[in-house]
Amino acid sequence: MAKIISFANQKGGVGKTTTAINISAAMGRLGKRVLLVDMDPQGNATAGLGITKNKLTVSVYDALIEKADSKSVVHKTKFTNLSIMPSNILLAGAELDLSQMENQALCAKKMLAPLLGDYDYIFIDCPPALGLLTVNALAASDGIIIPMQCEYYALEGLSQLMITVRKVRQLYNPNLDITGILLTMYNKQLLLTKQVKEEIAKYYTEKLFKNEISRSVKLSEAPSFGKPICYYARYNKGALEYQAVAKEILMRI
Repeated sequence: MAKIISFANQKGGVGKTTTAINISAAMGRLGKRVLLVDMDPQGNATAGLGITKNKLTVSVYDALIEKADSKSVVHKTKFTNLSIMPSNILLAGAELDLSQMENQALCAKKMLAPLLGDYDYIFIDCPPALGLLTVNALAASDGIIIPMQCEYYALEGLSQLMITVRKVRQLYNPNLDITGILLTMYNKQLLLTKQVKEEIAKYYTEKLFKNEISRSVKLSEAPSFGKPICYYARYNKGALEYQAVAKEILMRI
């Protein structure tokens, strides 16, 4: 049965989608069957894997509100062992639709249930918000990976996210675990980077990934070519770092 892991952070611009795409691709290259679920209405994970959003006939939105069978929404990508449930702007209306449904926080769990036997890992790219879509993702997940930049506001956002995680545990999913906190856009030469890392380590030492993701031009370029970094620039530092994080995840779950 697949392990379900959400990539979540309500602060935008922290490398969340980049991380979801590249961990998914790295896991596929390690021989794991992977499904990436794009739960962000922006659809950046969809575009980042080379799928044209405005040509979709069905998307994760249709499966979430039970207008389409989950398996019919899955697209196989051209990348090894990697499939995706794509998204587009229609998902922006899902919050309203979900709010009118019975067991509104458990719709994603119901959506993913038929797919659990087909994959080793199901990764969910959450929107940069703590709304009903993110709550649905967390309620369905075994774990959560939190990508973070080393800056002051990131610490504030982490505390808010942890409050949401505790509420989801209490109300919907007592088994939800923090798989890890991943430092992204990392620059070890900056004093602020060191200070923020030390602050996180005070409270979450065991949850902090040993590997960080450095800033990289190639990482920024890869989505515009519809490729994960390990296919766009295989020996780039970012590709090697994501590969190392993927191996860490295998050891944690």
